[in-house]
Amino acid sequence: MMSDLKLIPASAVRTETKVKNSRFIADAAPAFSVDEAKAFIAQVKSAFPDASHHVPAFLIGHDNSVIAHCSDAGEPSGTAGRPILSVLQGSGLGDIVVVVTRYFGGTKLGTGGLVRAYSDAVRSVLEVLPRAVKLPAYTVTLTAPYSFFERIRLLTGKYSGKTIEEDFGVDVTLVLQFAVDRFEAFQADLQELTNGRIQAEIVEENRDTIMPLGEILDDR
Repeated sequence: MMSDLKLIPASAVRTETKVKNSRFIADAAPAFSVDEAKAFIAQVKSAFPDASHHVPAFLIGHDNSVIAHCSDAGEPSGTAGRPILSVLQGSGLGDIVVVVTRYFGGTKLGTGGLVRAYSDAVRSVLEVLPRAVKLPAYTVTLTAPYSFFERIRLLTGKYSGKTIEEDFGVDVTLVLQFAVDRFEAFQADLQELTNGRIQAEIVEENRDTIMPLGEILDDR
Protein backbone atom coordinates (compact mmCIF):
# COMPACT_ATOMS: atom_id res chain seq x y z
CA MET A 1 0.00 0.00 0.00
CA MET A 2 1.10 3.56 -0.71
CA SER A 3 0.82 4.47 2.99
CA ASP A 4 3.35 1.74 3.85
CA LEU A 5 6.05 3.07 1.54
CA LYS A 6 8.93 5.12 2.91
CA LEU A 7 9.19 7.98 0.46
CA ILE A 8 12.55 9.67 -0.12
CA PRO A 9 13.98 12.01 -2.77
CA ALA A 10 15.33 10.18 -5.81
CA SER A 11 17.77 12.99 -6.67
CA ALA A 12 18.62 16.61 -5.98
CA VAL A 13 16.51 19.37 -7.55
CA ARG A 14 16.35 23.18 -7.48
CA THR A 15 13.59 25.72 -8.07
CA GLU A 16 13.37 29.50 -7.78
CA THR A 17 10.50 31.81 -6.81
CA LYS A 18 10.31 35.59 -6.45
CA VAL A 19 8.37 37.66 -3.93
CA LYS A 20 8.61 41.48 -4.14
CA ASN A 21 12.00 41.27 -5.83
CA SER A 22 13.42 38.85 -3.26
CA ARG A 23 14.68 35.62 -4.82
CA PHE A 24 14.03 32.34 -3.00
CA ILE A 25 16.12 29.45 -4.36
CA ALA A 26 15.07 26.07 -2.95
CA ASP A 27 17.42 23.10 -3.12
CA ALA A 28 16.27 19.64 -2.02
CA ALA A 29 18.21 16.37 -1.92
CA PRO A 30 18.30 12.93 -0.29
CA ALA A 31 20.26 12.67 2.96
CA PHE A 32 20.61 9.48 4.98
CA SER A 33 22.52 10.92 7.92
CA VAL A 34 22.97 14.23 9.71
CA ASP A 35 26.48 14.45 8.27
CA GLU A 36 25.14 14.07 4.72
CA ALA A 37 22.57 16.78 5.39
CA LYS A 38 25.22 19.14 6.78
CA ALA A 39 27.46 18.48 3.78
CA PHE A 40 24.63 19.38 1.38
CA ILE A 41 23.86 22.56 3.33
CA ALA A 42 27.51 23.57 3.12
CA GLN A 43 27.52 22.82 -0.62
CA VAL A 44 24.54 25.12 -1.21
CA LYS A 45 26.10 27.88 0.88
CA SER A 46 29.28 27.71 -1.17
CA ALA A 47 27.25 27.87 -4.40
CA PHE A 48 25.58 31.15 -3.30
CA PRO A 49 28.17 32.85 -1.08
CA ASP A 50 26.69 36.34 -1.51
CA ALA A 51 23.10 35.45 -0.54
CA SER A 52 21.31 37.16 2.33
CA HIS A 53 20.25 33.92 4.05
CA HIS A 54 20.59 30.15 3.70
CA VAL A 55 17.71 28.56 5.63
CA PRO A 56 18.12 24.79 6.21
CA ALA A 57 15.82 22.01 7.37
CA PHE A 58 16.09 18.25 7.25
CA LEU A 59 14.36 15.03 8.23
CA ILE A 60 16.58 11.98 8.65
CA GLY A 61 14.74 8.66 8.91
CA HIS A 62 11.03 7.81 8.98
CA ASP A 63 8.19 7.12 11.37
CA ASN A 64 9.22 7.16 15.06
CA SER A 65 12.96 7.42 14.45
CA VAL A 66 13.14 10.79 12.68
CA ILE A 67 15.83 13.35 13.40
CA ALA A 68 14.35 16.77 12.57
CA HIS A 69 16.27 20.03 12.40
CA CYS A 70 15.71 23.57 11.17
CA SER A 71 17.21 27.02 11.60
CA ASP A 72 16.00 30.53 10.81
CA ALA A 73 19.54 31.43 9.68
CA GLY A 74 19.23 35.08 10.68
CA GLU A 75 15.62 35.62 9.62
CA PRO A 76 13.16 36.69 12.37
CA SER A 77 12.42 33.84 14.76
CA GLY A 78 9.83 31.39 13.48
CA THR A 79 9.52 32.91 9.99
CA ALA A 80 11.79 30.61 7.97
CA GLY A 81 13.13 27.36 9.39
CA ARG A 82 9.96 26.24 11.15
CA PRO A 83 7.68 26.88 8.12
CA ILE A 84 10.07 24.91 5.90
CA LEU A 85 10.20 22.03 8.37
CA SER A 86 6.40 22.01 8.70
CA VAL A 87 6.00 21.60 4.93
CA LEU A 88 8.53 18.76 4.95
CA GLN A 89 6.77 17.02 7.82
CA GLY A 90 3.50 17.15 5.91
CA SER A 91 5.01 15.81 2.69
CA GLY A 92 5.33 12.15 3.71
CA LEU A 93 9.03 12.25 2.84
CA GLY A 94 11.97 11.22 4.97
CA ASP A 95 15.74 11.28 4.49
CA ILE A 96 15.46 14.75 2.92
CA VAL A 97 17.39 17.99 3.29
CA VAL A 98 16.23 21.37 1.99
CA VAL A 99 18.00 24.72 1.86
CA VAL A 100 16.14 27.87 0.84
CA THR A 101 18.55 30.58 -0.21
CA ARG A 102 17.26 34.16 -0.14
CA TYR A 103 18.55 37.16 -1.99
CA PHE A 104 16.94 40.24 -0.40
CA GLY A 105 15.18 42.37 -2.98
CA GLY A 106 15.00 45.62 -1.03
CA THR A 107 11.42 45.32 0.22
CA LYS A 108 10.67 43.88 3.66
CA LEU A 109 8.06 41.12 3.55
CA GLY A 110 6.96 41.19 7.17
CA THR A 111 6.52 38.18 9.42
CA GLY A 112 3.54 36.72 7.57
CA GLY A 113 5.09 37.42 4.20
CA LEU A 114 8.29 35.57 5.13
CA VAL A 115 6.37 32.55 6.40
CA ARG A 116 4.42 32.36 3.14
CA ALA A 117 7.47 32.94 0.96
CA TYR A 118 9.59 30.24 2.60
CA SER A 119 6.69 27.79 2.70
CA ASP A 120 5.88 28.39 -0.98
CA ALA A 121 9.55 28.01 -1.93
CA VAL A 122 9.64 24.54 -0.38
CA ARG A 123 6.32 23.55 -1.93
CA SER A 124 7.66 24.56 -5.34
CA VAL A 125 10.71 22.31 -5.05
CA LEU A 126 8.64 19.40 -3.70
CA GLU A 127 6.34 19.67 -6.73
CA VAL A 128 9.20 18.75 -9.08
CA LEU A 129 11.11 16.46 -6.72
CA PRO A 130 11.35 12.90 -8.10
CA ARG A 131 10.40 10.30 -5.49
CA ALA A 132 11.96 6.99 -4.63
CA VAL A 133 11.08 4.50 -1.93
CA LYS A 134 13.02 2.72 0.77
CA LEU A 135 11.72 -0.80 1.28
CA PRO A 136 12.87 -4.35 2.03
CA ALA A 137 14.22 -6.20 -0.99
CA TYR A 138 15.83 -9.50 -1.89
CA THR A 139 18.90 -9.93 -4.04
CA VAL A 140 18.57 -13.27 -5.83
CA THR A 141 20.52 -15.32 -8.32
CA LEU A 142 19.52 -17.88 -10.93
CA THR A 143 21.12 -19.76 -13.81
CA ALA A 144 19.18 -20.49 -17.00
CA PRO A 145 19.75 -21.75 -20.54
CA TYR A 146 19.91 -19.05 -23.21
CA SER A 147 16.54 -20.20 -24.54
CA PHE A 148 14.88 -18.77 -21.41
CA PHE A 149 16.91 -15.57 -21.16
CA GLU A 150 14.60 -13.09 -22.88
CA ARG A 151 11.49 -14.52 -21.23
CA ILE A 152 13.08 -14.26 -17.80
CA ARG A 153 14.04 -10.64 -18.53
CA LEU A 154 10.41 -9.88 -19.37
CA LEU A 155 9.26 -11.68 -16.23
CA THR A 156 11.71 -9.66 -14.16
CA GLY A 157 10.25 -6.44 -15.54
CA LYS A 158 6.70 -7.63 -14.85
CA TYR A 159 7.51 -7.76 -11.14
CA SER A 160 9.53 -4.51 -11.10
CA GLY A 161 12.78 -6.40 -10.62
CA LYS A 162 16.15 -4.82 -11.21
CA THR A 163 18.96 -6.61 -13.04
CA ILE A 164 22.16 -6.23 -11.03
CA GLU A 165 24.46 -8.51 -13.03
CA GLU A 166 24.43 -10.75 -16.11
CA ASP A 167 27.11 -13.40 -16.66
CA PHE A 168 27.09 -15.09 -20.09
CA GLY A 169 28.88 -18.42 -19.78
CA VAL A 170 27.70 -21.87 -20.81
CA ASP A 171 24.37 -20.71 -19.38
CA VAL A 172 23.23 -17.25 -18.29
CA THR A 173 23.63 -16.42 -14.61
CA LEU A 174 21.55 -13.48 -13.42
CA VAL A 175 21.68 -11.46 -10.22
CA LEU A 176 18.34 -9.72 -9.70
CA GLN A 177 16.68 -7.57 -7.05
CA PHE A 178 13.00 -7.57 -6.08
CA ALA A 179 10.88 -5.89 -3.46
CA VAL A 180 10.17 -8.60 -0.87
CA ASP A 181 6.43 -8.54 -1.56
CA ARG A 182 7.04 -9.11 -5.31
CA PHE A 183 9.45 -12.02 -5.11
CA GLU A 184 7.07 -14.88 -4.29
CA ALA A 185 4.91 -14.15 -7.36
CA PHE A 186 8.03 -13.89 -9.57
CA GLN A 187 9.28 -17.21 -8.25
CA ALA A 188 5.93 -18.89 -8.96
CA ASP A 189 5.84 -17.56 -12.53
CA LEU A 190 9.48 -18.55 -13.05
CA GLN A 191 8.67 -22.12 -11.98
CA GLU A 192 5.69 -22.22 -14.33
CA LEU A 193 7.70 -20.77 -17.23
CA THR A 194 10.46 -23.35 -16.86
CA ASN A 195 8.34 -26.33 -15.78
CA GLY A 196 10.01 -26.27 -12.37
CA ARG A 197 13.55 -26.50 -13.79
CA ILE A 198 14.75 -23.09 -12.58
CA GLN A 199 14.43 -21.50 -9.17
CA ALA A 200 15.85 -18.19 -7.93
CA GLU A 201 17.94 -18.36 -4.77
CA ILE A 202 17.89 -15.53 -2.23
CA VAL A 203 21.44 -14.44 -1.44
CA GLU A 204 20.77 -11.24 0.52
CA GLU A 205 17.98 -9.25 2.17
CA ASN A 206 18.32 -5.49 2.55
CA ARG A 207 15.72 -3.81 4.74
CA ASP A 208 16.33 -0.34 3.23
CA THR A 209 16.73 -0.73 -0.52
CA ILE A 210 16.17 2.38 -2.65
CA MET A 211 13.98 1.94 -5.71
CA PRO A 212 12.36 4.51 -8.05
CA LEU A 213 8.76 5.11 -7.03
CA GLY A 214 7.29 4.58 -10.52
CA GLU A 215 8.73 1.08 -10.80
CA ILE A 216 7.19 0.04 -7.48
CA LEU A 217 3.74 1.52 -8.10
CA ASP A 218 3.26 0.29 -11.66
CA ASP A 219 1.17 -2.73 -10.71
CA ARG A 220 0.49 -2.36 -7.01
